[in-house]
Amino acid sequence: MKLTTLKKAWLLVLIILIADQVLKIWIKTHLMLGEEIPVFGNWFILHFTENNGMAFGLEFGGPFGKMILSLFRVIAIAAIGFYLYYLGKHKAHKGYIYTMALIFAGAMGNLIDSAFYGIIFNDSYRQVATMFPAEGGYAGLLHGRVVDMFYAPIIRTTLPNWVPIWGGEFFEFFRPVFNLADSSISIGVILIFLFQNKFFKK
Repeated sequence: MKLTTLKKAWLLVLIILIADQVLKIWIKTHLMLGEEIPVFGNWFILHFTENNGMAFGLEFGGPFGKMILSLFRVIAIAAIGFYLYYLGKHKAHKGYIYTMALIFAGAMGNLIDSAFYGIIFNDSYRQVATMFPAEGGYAGLLHGRVVDMFYAPIIRTTLPNWVPIWGGEFFEFFRPVFNLADSSISIGVILIFLFQNKFFKK
């Protein structure tokens, strides 16, 4: 049976979600917070960290901000999911449908952490977390922390003194720690910018 573009897009979403969650659960149940595993020397490292906020470790307004952000994610993901369905039914450009699938999958992946990880895991401070601990999780519904692990400090150097403002200071690129869901969202957005003339001919 030949898959339609929309079905392929949903399959892409499913693959990304499974890969994202398998990796996050492995990190959460094998490493303590702050532990890391070098993959390609010091250039690419699996570094376990968690954040309460948005992509790449950004924060937003404490517990109340966390709840608002989680609720916003639920609404946004529902809207993106409906939009993805709409695009498929109205024969939008295949590339645009797939890029929206990337964004939807990434947003959904991080929402799962925020919604459920606080319930199904205990915390990772000075211990490796347990899944479904007898004493309960570390937070309530929609108050979980997003698991991040990709750390790629490709450049680590001290800037020359002649550089304005930051001369003589330590410089690192790329500093944020992120996850597969973040990458999926970023790739989707970048592809839309790069190929917008093809995607939006009408």
